Amino acid sequence: MDSATAARTAPQADWPEPQARRRPRQRPSAWLAALLLAGVSTVLGFRIADSDGFTPVPQILAFLPWLLAPAIAALLLVALARWRVGLVWGVVALGGVAWFMEPYGKTDEPAGPAVAEIRVMASNVEFGKATRGLLKAVREEKPDLLFVPECDYVCSDTLRDELPRSDYPYRTASEAGGAEGSVIVSKLPLKKASGLAGTLGMPGAVAELKSGHPIRVQLAHPMPPLPEQLSTWRTELAELRDYAAEGRRAKRSTIIAGDFNATQDHAAFRDILDTGGVRDAARLAGSARTPSWPADLMSPLGTQIDHVLATPDFSARDARFLDIGDTDHRTLVVDLTLHGAKR
Repeated sequence: MDSATAARTAPQADWPEPQARRRPRQRPSAWLAALLLAGVSTVLGFRIADSDGFTPVPQILAFLPWLLAPAIAALLLVALARWRVGLVWGVVALGGVAWFMEPYGKTDEPAGPAVAEIRVMASNVEFGKATRGLLKAVREEKPDLLFVPECDYVCSDTLRDELPRSDYPYRTASEAGGAEGSVIVSKLPLKKASGLAGTLGMPGAVAELKSGHPIRVQLAHPMPPLPEQLSTWRTELAELRDYAAEGRRAKRSTIIAGDFNATQDHAAFRDILDTGGVRDAARLAGSARTPSWPADLMSPLGTQIDHVLATPDFSARDARFLDIGDTDHRTLVVDLTLHGAKR
């Protein structure tokens, strides 16, 4: 019997036992992808739940579109690791970020005839440092209503002295130093109102059109959502919501403008739009998500925290964000049209 025949007829007990199949080790790229996707999914979870959550969620929500970067990076790592579950997870996370990047809020036009045109400018001048740039912008843009957060004593005096009294005879202010000072300057006659009690100045007034139509105007400047002052941030945004809701119930025309320290991805800001019944003028004018802060970043990389909100009897067009220098905010200029009752 030859060796081949002997090998075929050898007792089964003499055969080598098959080795157990080893599970492939998870590659480091898969672990890194899982870490990135967990972070993205956590923030998306709060966004889906309509909640601002706790630090660092509110701070990350301000830059929600930036989550595209870790989501895409995770997908590349998943492909490298050939991780099927991770691929599905990554596609869902990326789709979620893209879904919530859509502009938020209603955009239907008022049905009534146009009554008045009002140009509004909102400009955080960062402790008054950008006052000179603001003066130049005001002379060029000629707004009817000017909202200036962080206008300190020097800024307030400069606006009073250097803006022509014939053009801007009316003003109301929270006179203070540093970030606490704020000013509303107007071509339209102003009746002083109580404004809102905030850590930073938030003056208010009632503007009178030539037709006699009154418009409630309110400067917005709640505290930023820093970790140690999240409750203050929420409380002051809620005050702005209540102010807007009061006008909604009374059916009074209202404009709220300034530095909200919040974006459309914050539940507290969306609550102002929904419960307060106001609309974001930049959204109406087709400039949603145009960054206003920080101004030293390239335009696509910032976030929009400066807003002009108005009741549904206003339409908006030509919203522009201007770089005036010496401030970390861009200046928002928007043209509003007030509409009367439907005939």
